[in-house]
Amino acid sequence: MNDVAFAPAYAEPAGSPIRELFPYLSRPGLVSFAGGYPSPALLDAEGLAQASARVFAGDPAGVVQYGATEGRPGLRAALADMSAGRGVRCEAADVLVTAGSQQAFDLLVRVFVAPGDTVLIETPAYPAAIQSLRLAGAHLTPLPVDMDGLQTDALETLLRAMPAGRRPKLLYTVPTFSNPSGSLLSQPRRERLVQLALEFGFLIVEDDPYGELNFSGAPVATIFAAGQRLAGARNPVLYLSSLSKTVAPSLRVGWMVAPADVLRRCAIAKQTMDLCTSPITQAIALAYLEAQRYESAVRRACDEYQRRMHAMVSALSQALGARIEAPPPGGGMFVWARFDHRVDPQTLFNAAVELGVLFVPGAAFQPQAQDPHTMRLSYAAPSLEAIATGVARLVRAFDIASHGCT
Repeated sequence: MNDVAFAPAYAEPAGSPIRELFPYLSRPGLVSFAGGYPSPALLDAEGLAQASARVFAGDPAGVVQYGATEGRPGLRAALADMSAGRGVRCEAADVLVTAGSQQAFDLLVRVFVAPGDTVLIETPAYPAAIQSLRLAGAHLTPLPVDMDGLQTDALETLLRAMPAGRRPKLLYTVPTFSNPSGSLLSQPRRERLVQLALEFGFLIVEDDPYGELNFSGAPVATIFAAGQRLAGARNPVLYLSSLSKTVAPSLRVGWMVAPADVLRRCAIAKQTMDLCTSPITQAIALAYLEAQRYESAVRRACDEYQRRMHAMVSALSQALGARIEAPPPGGGMFVWARFDHRVDPQTLFNAAVELGVLFVPGAAFQPQAQDPHTMRLSYAAPSLEAIATGVARLVRAFDIASHGCT
């Protein structure tokens, strides 16, 4: 190629560490705990086929043309209703339809983040969020997480010590059954997070693609709801969600709930990316939601994911004992495991691949090198039989990588 230089952010860009594992998936007989994919068997393909047929039997000409950048009015209204059921009180006009919640986050990064701006991010964190912020030139500041979610005491200490000129613009969190930690942010911490955002003048980006995958069935109040209750019109929370984990990833339908001035700027940014989210997939998503199959499909998925999670956590605990900590999450799709420091992480990964089981090393979720003795395991896609097989292979890999562990 000629001597024209790439933009600085793309001179030596790092790709998705999870996508870089894809070549391993072609190995015959491999059991993958790596991808954050919902189980195809638990997605309502029949309901989607029926929804698609209704769309093309009704007004096919209306879905094969360009659409409004903000989204189809009927779907915006349906997503506003769905959000309201989670405590996110909003109108259709407050909703922007996006290509998954990942695009919604990327739009916010484009609109708010200039090179050098400070952005707070819970750690371990969703890798695509790390990637988006790095490409924007943000100064990433990691925040610790435990099974009650982001540690707001540590956040407050950090904020009070931070010079005014370095204070953050945004804080990114997946507070409900987080990817990758599976953590659930406690209600007191949700409220404290809003209070800190108001005091120090930053926005909270609440990404909620997993909240519906709740094993207990008990509703979880969003941070957005806490913001509405504590701050009213000054609510500092921007809410993102998606149908990818509950209806179908291939629809690429997500949404953002935000004030009008934020939505307008995000819509302009979206116009430079894809003009509009596919009107066909929007229409299919709306037809599916109108058919009232959503709740039963999600409940069926929750029941099965809970069985698979317990199978994975129990097998790991029984076979590896003190060599691993893998607390059971209350929902979502992931187990975050921390293993004995005498187990060499790279040897463990290499041995696992050779034995036919794949996981994501914890370094992929950490914007700064912190704890290499971690891993993310997804129980959503593999069957119970595959989970048993994969865990048995992983145990053998631990034996190979261990240095005197008992």
